[in-house]
Amino acid sequence: MTVLPDTVLLSDERITAIPAIENGEPLVDLFTRGLSTVGQQFARESVADRLAVADTFLPAGIRLHVVEGLRPVESQQEIYDRYRAELERLHPGISDRDVHVLASRFVSPIEVAPHVAGAAVDLTLIGAHGPLDLGTPIDATPEQSDGACFFPAPNITREARTNRTLLADVLTAAGLVNYPTEWWHWSYGDRYWAFTEHQPSALYGPSARVDSCRL
Repeated sequence: MTVLPDTVLLSDERITAIPAIENGEPLVDLFTRGLSTVGQQFARESVADRLAVADTFLPAGIRLHVVEGLRPVESQQEIYDRYRAELERLHPGISDRDVHVLASRFVSPIEVAPHVAGAAVDLTLIGAHGPLDLGTPIDATPEQSDGACFFPAPNITREARTNRTLLADVLTAAGLVNYPTEWWHWSYGDRYWAFTEHQPSALYGPSARVDSCRL
C-alpha cells in the first residue's frame, strides 16, 4: 500500500481537528479573473485572486489552466465512494481505517474536502501547443500512475519535473499550498493550508453555502 513517507494526509486527525471558521467570502467565476478554465469554474475570491497573481509569474507563452474548482458535495462523496470501492477490491480484507487512509491520498473525505469549500483547484500548465508535460494526467490515481501522481515522484521525466517545479514556484509564491499526493491540487484557506502554514483555523469549511453559484 503506497503512501508517501512522512506525508500528512487529509484523513489525519492533525487535519480533521483543525476548526473551520467560515468567513463568508464569496465565490467567484475564475474566468472573470482572466484565468484559463475548463468550462465555468468557481473558487473563493482570495483563491481566485492568488491564482491570477500566480498566472502573471509564469514565463511568456505559459498559462495556468484550471480543470476544476468548486465541487458539489454529492460529487465529492461519489468520487470518494468509487475510489474506496476500488481499493477494497484491490486489497481484500483491508480494514475500514486503512482503506480510509489510502483513499485520502487521492480524494478527500467529505468532512474536510477543500473543493467543496471552494478553497481548492485542480490545474495544470498550458502553452501555445496545449498542455505541458507534468508526468501524469490530472486525476491519475496512485495505482494507475505507479505513484507518479505524487508531486515528488522520481519516476517522471526531467521535463515533467521542471514543469512541476515551475508550477510549484508560482503557486507557492502566490500563497497556495499543494497536497503532495496530487501534483495538480492546490488550495488556500482550507484545513490543509492551515496545517501547512501553521494557522489556528481554516478560513472556509465544507459546509459553506454554494447556492450563490450556478453550477
